[in-house]
Amino acid sequence: MNLWHDFPGPNAAYILDLYESYRRDPATVDAITRSIFETWTPTLDAAGALLETAPAAFDRIVGAINLAQAIRSLGHRRASIDPLGSPPPDDVSLEAAYHGVTDDDLRQLPARLVGGSIAEKAADAWEAVQALRRIYCSTIGYDYGHILVPAERDWLRAAAESDRFGPTNEPIDPLALLEQLTRVETFEHFLQRTFPGKTRFSIEGLDVLVPMLDEMIGAAAEAGSHTILIGMAHRGRLNVMAHILNKPYAQILAEFKDPVEGRTFFIREDLGWTGDVKYHAGAQRALTDGAPLNLVVSMPPNPSHLELINPIVEGMARAAGTILDRAGAPRFDPSVSLPILIHGDASFPAQGVVAETLNLSLLAGYRTGGTLHIIANNQLGFTAEASEGRSTLYASDLARGFRIPIVHVNADDPEACLSAARLAYAYRARFGKDFLIDLVGYRRYGHNEGDEPSFTQPLMYQAIEHHPSVRQRWAKTLIARGLVAAQMPDDLVHHQLAELQHTLESLKVEAELREPPPEAPARGAARHVATAVPIDRLRGLNDALWNWPEGFTLNPKLERVMQRRRTASDPAQADKPVVDWATAESLALASILADGIAIRFTGQDVERGTFSQRHLVLHDARTGETYTPLQALPQATAAFAVFNSPLSENAALGFEVGYNVQAPDRLTIWEAQYGDFINNAQAVVDEYIVSARAKWGQTPSLVLLLPHAFEGQGPDHSSGRPERFLQMAAETGLRVANCTTAAQYFHLLRRQALLLKTDPLPLIVLTPKSLLRHPLTASSLRELADGSWQPVIDDAAIREIDRVRRLILCSGKVYVDLVSSKQHADRTGIAIARVEQLYAFPEDEVRAVLDRYVHLEEIIWLQEEPENMGAWDYIQPHMQAAMAGRWPLRYLGRPRSSSPAEGSSAWHALNQAALIERAYALEYQPVQ
Repeated sequence: MNLWHDFPGPNAAYILDLYESYRRDPATVDAITRSIFETWTPTLDAAGALLETAPAAFDRIVGAINLAQAIRSLGHRRASIDPLGSPPPDDVSLEAAYHGVTDDDLRQLPARLVGGSIAEKAADAWEAVQALRRIYCSTIGYDYGHILVPAERDWLRAAAESDRFGPTNEPIDPLALLEQLTRVETFEHFLQRTFPGKTRFSIEGLDVLVPMLDEMIGAAAEAGSHTILIGMAHRGRLNVMAHILNKPYAQILAEFKDPVEGRTFFIREDLGWTGDVKYHAGAQRALTDGAPLNLVVSMPPNPSHLELINPIVEGMARAAGTILDRAGAPRFDPSVSLPILIHGDASFPAQGVVAETLNLSLLAGYRTGGTLHIIANNQLGFTAEASEGRSTLYASDLARGFRIPIVHVNADDPEACLSAARLAYAYRARFGKDFLIDLVGYRRYGHNEGDEPSFTQPLMYQAIEHHPSVRQRWAKTLIARGLVAAQMPDDLVHHQLAELQHTLESLKVEAELREPPPEAPARGAARHVATAVPIDRLRGLNDALWNWPEGFTLNPKLERVMQRRRTASDPAQADKPVVDWATAESLALASILADGIAIRFTGQDVERGTFSQRHLVLHDARTGETYTPLQALPQATAAFAVFNSPLSENAALGFEVGYNVQAPDRLTIWEAQYGDFINNAQAVVDEYIVSARAKWGQTPSLVLLLPHAFEGQGPDHSSGRPERFLQMAAETGLRVANCTTAAQYFHLLRRQALLLKTDPLPLIVLTPKSLLRHPLTASSLRELADGSWQPVIDDAAIREIDRVRRLILCSGKVYVDLVSSKQHADRTGIAIARVEQLYAFPEDEVRAVLDRYVHLEEIIWLQEEPENMGAWDYIQPHMQAAMAGRWPLRYLGRPRSSSPAEGSSAWHALNQAALIERAYALEYQPVQ
């Protein structure tokens, strides 16, 4: 920089003005300008013109300042973070010459130009710059340049430059660390020797991860946290379970033996218990060392969808920290829980659920007070190298976009790693935000222990073969420091191996694997739960729901909607169909809150409702202020939370699954904007909602509301894909319903809430769209007060049962299309029954309907979905069993198709009309 080139002509006066201000009061200019003026004095000629008396000095000052800034911002690009010694990416701006200065120049300049605590201890700028290099270009690479909040940035810089969390200021116990690293390493060696070829996804190369977790958990315990939640994939999982969660060696070794004898109890007809592989399983450890400390450390199970655990853990942390001590809106205390997520270096930038989860971190309904992220970076995917798996320089770069501080640290330097762990926790405690540690190590073996990595990375694995472990390096360091005797580290290894060998030899496998699968819920509980609510109580709830504070102004259109809902309380309307779908839903939620059951309701635009039907949160038309009637409900004895979710399915649904698993006594509901959006969360559905009971003994009870029905909106806004849920449903693992009346929906939601403790199951509800306001789906208040859930609804309009020859069974909106058609009034010999509960199949109720029609000749299953979709493939064998060969069963619906629905509304209307016409015809053919 040349002052006279940058500030020519009139701009020179600006420099003089600044200088005059500085002379009068140095505090009137910023710190950098002040540092410049402290070493620069301009002179004027006889005419008062500015003379170039010291331009070179000025350039050197600016160069020194820019060099210091470059080191602080980009020093991580020269940090030695790879234990295998690969050169760092580097940056030319880290060279003094790039900024036009030399070492001699720096020695002639004051240290205060560099600034910070570094300058206070340095004799000149050169010493200060060297100190910066030692901090920012060592085995830790501080990556903070993207942090925009000044308070956070200053705190991070001060922490790094003062070594606030390093061993000088916070000493570590070197022997305890050696013992811990020894346990980690020898455990892996013992498994390798004893069970060669068995998959365990070794932690070796990232061994220091275990002491880092221990450090974080210890800090959280001291701060009074009650729940620590660790989410991680396979690599190192067994070691973490053994040495962080204290899962007994005996149990782990028994699982490696994995005998068949003595395990027949795993087979039960009432619950399809399958279990899971040992490196997917979860574990839990309770620490109750003294009255003030009541800490539970948990690692929830995680399948091979490596990063899928991320939103699950976040939801669990949110549930753990949510305080429900009163009605109204719940409160969240971030100090109660700490989520820790351990990512893979290949999966972190590659799997979309990571970005979705990071996006949740600062949203009101999803904040957990900050997550500690660790990328277990072994510099490889399965066989793919970093250049083949990501488009970013670092595996951690995705986090930069979310303004998350990053530290890259060499996994062979345990002191640096523990410093990073302390820094991460302190930042989270101070600012309530996420922090990421990019822990760079290597993978001692292949992706699994049966893999040969040198096929694809021959040079890397030549280096690894001769590379000492972190335990060996730390032991050598302690010997060199004179802290342990030369033989002591080997003695620790021999002692640990002997302990493991003794455990193996004394192992009673059947005893260690004696834990039976979870008990199945009591059969029939759902049939007997009473969901009706006295009519006077319903009126009181309805009156309270549609009143709002004085002066609160609704949109006039919405005011008319609310007025209609108020009419449900009118005694004269008790037996009239004045309760629409949204009113029934609100009354169900209100009554559940009055019963003392807390509710969390989230999803895409749920506050208003995708179809402008719900209005759980009202907005003042003049001020924009909001009012949530269910949070102000005087009859409520439990808290109510409602949040619009981000436009995400995978992470958003995973979050709610985690919340539900952590807090199973609360009714947790998630709604998709359209039912087929569930496609984007299929892994969550498969792994956690449908099969978690069979694999891990979990009992999820989440409610999914999926708008479903063919309205001519095209293939992507028609189907909630019921066929997928029905294909996956088995044993006692799921409930699937397709309601056709507001009262049915009311009783279904209440039944779900009342079964949370006695018969918890996920509930999939195929909710309507056009039917939300259809008069045929409306119910009377009496039906809510005196009715109950009906799995099957028979044809109440049939008066001459003996004349019925054809029974049409259907589910959902197509029923309304049938009974509102012109052919319905002229039907002869045709009855129409609705199957409202698809799973579990209501065989007794269906059989009762069949037995009612003594002169039946045929049964038709009618659906609007294509033949290979909807319920047909699932329901056909169930119907055959119920009919016992007494009648033919025929299918009527759209033909098999690869796409769910027509892309033209006109085409849809034509096919739908043909479908209805053929249902009433004496002879029919499938719709083409």
